[in-house]
Amino acid sequence: MRTLAVATALTLTLAASPASASTTPYLPRPTGHEPVGVTSLSLKDTSRPDPWVPSVPYRELMVSVFYPATSANGPTKQYMTPLESERNLERQNIPGLPLDVLSTVRTNAVVDAKPAGRWHGLPLVVLSPGWTQPRATLTALAEDLASRGYAVAAIDHTYENRATTFPDGHVTGCDACAVDDQPGFWEKFAQVRSKDTSFVLDSLLRSPKWGALIDPQRIGMTGHSAGGAITTQAMLADPRIRAGADIDGSIHVPLPASGLSRPFLFLGSMDDYTPGTPGPYDDWETDWTHLTGWKRWLMVSGTAHQSFTDLGVLAAQLGVDLGASIDAYRALAITRNYVSAFFDRNLRCRPQPLLTAPSPAYPEVTFIG
Repeated sequence: MRTLAVATALTLTLAASPASASTTPYLPRPTGHEPVGVTSLSLKDTSRPDPWVPSVPYRELMVSVFYPATSANGPTKQYMTPLESERNLERQNIPGLPLDVLSTVRTNAVVDAKPAGRWHGLPLVVLSPGWTQPRATLTALAEDLASRGYAVAAIDHTYENRATTFPDGHVTGCDACAVDDQPGFWEKFAQVRSKDTSFVLDSLLRSPKWGALIDPQRIGMTGHSAGGAITTQAMLADPRIRAGADIDGSIHVPLPASGLSRPFLFLGSMDDYTPGTPGPYDDWETDWTHLTGWKRWLMVSGTAHQSFTDLGVLAAQLGVDLGASIDAYRALAITRNYVSAFFDRNLRCRPQPLLTAPSPAYPEVTFIG
């Protein structure tokens, strides 16, 4: 399954290819017209103990909020701290790759820039990263959506990734990694992330600053791998999420027979999909029948699992082979364009020919349904 196999498969693939970097790694610029700002929020849910470390009597989360800004002037967000980079790369054993290299990545969002937007003028998209992955790995998608006029909340689900740094300096690790082979893990995982998502929505909408800018009637959610897979469960738990997308994530907790009637998008790798046969997407075939609202199922040829995240373009710049045959920048452009088209259609009610039929501009994209 793609959600569980991410760390192992990535290790094997990356370790096979020596890496070298001649320039500072960077994220491609956003394609929208708005400058992008970003603010880091430290949130504490005192209504529940931490589900992975019960000795902690609350659930604390770090969230990056990206948004259209009034100016592009100012320092841009650090991609990761050196320690976060080290913890995310140390298991890969990539020859010649400095462990702190991800802390040098150039991003495009200006830290704490003044937001642009009118009262309740910004639709919101929540981003949930893959299992063991930090929120940073979805930065290129977040920046692009923000440049197109969205507020974006990227969540670090504490104790589910290698390193989350909080403002007071303490760093949490992946305590949940010790129990991911136990029965019922994925059901608990889905419940935890659904509660995290609802808590983040509550916090943003109650905030004088963000509550004034975000339109509570136009909220969507997506994520990569496990973060994409739990989007359906978060939507079932919280009716405020009006539209959702799963980006290449195996579904360990299927939809109930009652189904889901809100708009939904599947976006995955065509090279790993054979219709009607057992494989990494057979669970999509099951859930597809229980999606009763507007829906699309799109597959992209030539992609690897991480092609849909920042790691695709960063690996290409660092000389690391992820196993994809498509150009990494092309894969990111496809991800950005189809995901934004989905939310433009379903949160902004804007017609999207890109989602109506296959496009000659993107021959790599196959419509399954």
